[in-house]
Amino acid sequence: MAPPRPSDDLQVTPAVRIPAAELAWRFSRSSGPGGQNVNTTDSRVELVFDLMASRALPPVLQARALRRLEDKLVDGAIVIAASEHRSQWQNRVAAQRRLVELLQEALKPPPPPRRPTKPTRGSMERRLAAKKQRSAIKGQRRSRPQLPED
Repeated sequence: MAPPRPSDDLQVTPAVRIPAAELAWRFSRSSGPGGQNVNTTDSRVELVFDLMASRALPPVLQARALRRLEDKLVDGAIVIAASEHRSQWQNRVAAQRRLVELLQEALKPPPPPRRPTKPTRGSMERRLAAKKQRSAIKGQRRSRPQLPED
Protein backbone atom coordinates (compact mmCIF):
# COMPACT_ATOMS: atom_id res chain seq x y z
CA MET A 1 0.00 0.00 0.00
CA ALA A 2 1.34 3.43 -0.92
CA PRO A 3 1.93 5.91 1.90
CA PRO A 4 -0.77 8.55 2.28
CA ARG A 5 -0.18 11.85 0.55
CA PRO A 6 0.49 14.59 3.08
CA SER A 7 -2.40 16.63 1.66
CA ASP A 8 -4.96 13.83 2.21
CA ASP A 9 -7.13 13.10 5.21
CA LEU A 10 -5.57 10.74 7.77
CA GLN A 11 -7.32 7.43 8.39
CA VAL A 12 -6.55 6.57 12.03
CA THR A 13 -9.05 3.76 12.54
CA PRO A 14 -11.90 2.51 10.34
CA ALA A 15 -14.23 4.86 12.23
CA VAL A 16 -11.89 7.84 12.72
CA ARG A 17 -10.64 10.05 9.90
CA ILE A 18 -8.80 13.32 10.54
CA PRO A 19 -9.46 15.93 7.85
CA ALA A 20 -6.40 17.54 6.31
CA ALA A 21 -7.74 20.94 7.41
CA GLU A 22 -7.14 20.01 11.08
CA LEU A 23 -3.44 19.31 10.46
CA ALA A 24 -0.98 22.18 10.57
CA TRP A 25 2.46 21.90 8.99
CA ARG A 26 5.63 23.86 9.80
CA PHE A 27 8.91 23.51 7.95
CA SER A 28 12.45 24.46 8.89
CA ARG A 29 16.02 23.64 8.03
CA SER A 30 17.17 20.30 9.31
CA SER A 31 20.50 19.48 10.89
CA GLY A 32 22.40 16.38 9.96
CA PRO A 33 23.48 14.89 6.62
CA GLY A 34 22.51 16.39 3.32
CA GLY A 35 25.57 18.13 1.95
CA GLN A 36 25.00 21.53 0.39
CA ASN A 37 21.30 20.72 0.09
CA VAL A 38 20.84 20.99 3.87
CA ASN A 39 21.61 24.73 3.77
CA THR A 40 18.91 25.53 1.23
CA THR A 41 16.02 23.13 1.87
CA ASP A 42 13.42 23.25 4.63
CA SER A 43 13.32 19.47 5.08
CA ARG A 44 12.51 19.32 8.81
CA VAL A 45 8.77 18.92 9.37
CA GLU A 46 6.56 19.63 12.36
CA LEU A 47 3.04 18.25 12.24
CA VAL A 48 0.62 19.88 14.68
CA PHE A 49 -2.75 18.32 15.46
CA ASP A 50 -4.96 20.21 17.94
CA LEU A 51 -6.54 17.33 19.81
CA MET A 52 -8.63 19.52 22.12
CA ALA A 53 -10.26 21.47 19.28
CA SER A 54 -10.68 18.53 16.91
CA ARG A 55 -14.14 17.59 15.66
CA ALA A 56 -12.89 14.41 13.97
CA LEU A 57 -13.02 12.31 17.14
CA PRO A 58 -16.17 11.32 19.02
CA PRO A 59 -16.26 12.89 22.51
CA VAL A 60 -15.58 9.57 24.27
CA LEU A 61 -12.51 8.82 22.16
CA GLN A 62 -11.32 12.42 22.40
CA ALA A 63 -11.49 12.30 26.21
CA ARG A 64 -9.64 8.97 26.25
CA ALA A 65 -6.90 10.32 23.98
CA LEU A 66 -6.55 13.52 26.00
CA ARG A 67 -6.21 11.51 29.21
CA ARG A 68 -3.62 9.10 27.78
CA LEU A 69 -1.58 11.72 25.93
CA GLU A 70 -1.72 14.50 28.53
CA ASP A 71 2.05 14.47 29.12
CA LYS A 72 2.77 14.73 25.36
CA LEU A 73 0.38 17.61 24.63
CA VAL A 74 1.52 21.20 24.11
CA ASP A 75 -1.44 23.50 24.82
CA GLY A 76 -3.84 20.68 23.91
CA ALA A 77 -2.07 19.86 20.64
CA ILE A 78 0.15 16.99 19.54
CA VAL A 79 3.39 18.19 17.92
CA ILE A 80 5.44 15.66 15.97
CA ALA A 81 8.80 16.60 14.47
CA ALA A 82 10.43 14.54 11.72
CA SER A 83 13.88 15.23 10.32
CA GLU A 84 15.35 11.78 9.77
CA HIS A 85 15.10 11.90 5.97
CA ARG A 86 16.76 14.28 3.52
CA SER A 87 13.57 15.11 1.68
CA GLN A 88 10.66 17.10 3.03
CA TRP A 89 8.20 14.68 1.42
CA GLN A 90 9.60 11.66 3.25
CA ASN A 91 9.63 13.58 6.54
CA ARG A 92 5.99 14.56 6.01
CA VAL A 93 5.03 10.93 5.45
CA ALA A 94 7.05 9.86 8.51
CA ALA A 95 5.34 12.49 10.69
CA GLN A 96 1.90 11.37 9.51
CA ARG A 97 2.77 7.74 10.19
CA ARG A 98 3.92 8.59 13.74
CA LEU A 99 0.77 10.61 14.42
CA VAL A 100 -1.44 7.72 13.27
CA GLU A 101 0.48 5.22 15.44
CA LEU A 102 0.30 7.53 18.46
CA LEU A 103 -3.44 8.08 18.08
CA GLN A 104 -4.16 4.41 17.44
CA GLU A 105 -2.40 3.51 20.68
CA ALA A 106 -4.22 6.27 22.59
CA LEU A 107 -7.65 5.32 21.24
CA LYS A 108 -7.44 1.61 22.10
CA PRO A 109 -10.09 0.50 24.57
CA PRO A 110 -8.81 -0.15 28.09
CA PRO A 111 -7.85 -3.73 28.91
CA PRO A 112 -10.36 -5.84 30.79
CA PRO A 113 -10.07 -5.54 34.58
CA ARG A 114 -7.96 -8.14 36.35
CA ARG A 115 -9.88 -10.78 38.23
CA PRO A 116 -8.24 -11.26 41.62
CA THR A 117 -7.32 -14.87 42.38
CA LYS A 118 -6.07 -16.71 45.44
CA PRO A 119 -2.88 -18.75 45.42
CA THR A 120 -3.49 -22.50 45.28
CA ARG A 121 -2.80 -24.71 48.26
CA GLY A 122 0.03 -26.45 46.41
CA SER A 123 1.77 -23.17 45.57
CA MET A 124 1.56 -22.02 49.21
CA GLU A 125 2.99 -25.36 50.41
CA ARG A 126 5.85 -25.17 47.88
CA ARG A 127 6.63 -21.61 48.96
CA LEU A 128 6.74 -22.56 52.64
CA ALA A 129 8.86 -25.65 51.94
CA ALA A 130 11.34 -23.51 49.99
CA LYS A 131 11.48 -21.02 52.87
CA LYS A 132 12.21 -23.80 55.36
CA GLN A 133 14.93 -25.22 53.15
CA ARG A 134 16.54 -21.80 52.71
CA SER A 135 16.34 -21.20 56.47
CA ALA A 136 18.08 -24.52 57.13
CA ILE A 137 20.89 -23.65 54.71
CA LYS A 138 21.44 -20.29 56.39
CA GLY A 139 21.22 -21.88 59.83
CA GLN A 140 24.13 -24.18 58.97
CA ARG A 141 26.31 -21.15 58.22
CA ARG A 142 26.01 -19.71 61.71
CA SER A 143 29.00 -20.28 63.90
CA ARG A 144 28.36 -22.25 67.04
CA PRO A 145 29.39 -20.56 70.31
CA GLN A 146 32.50 -22.15 71.85
CA LEU A 147 32.02 -23.75 75.27
CA PRO A 148 34.54 -22.63 77.89
CA GLU A 149 37.23 -25.24 78.62
CA ASP A 150 37.72 -25.97 82.30
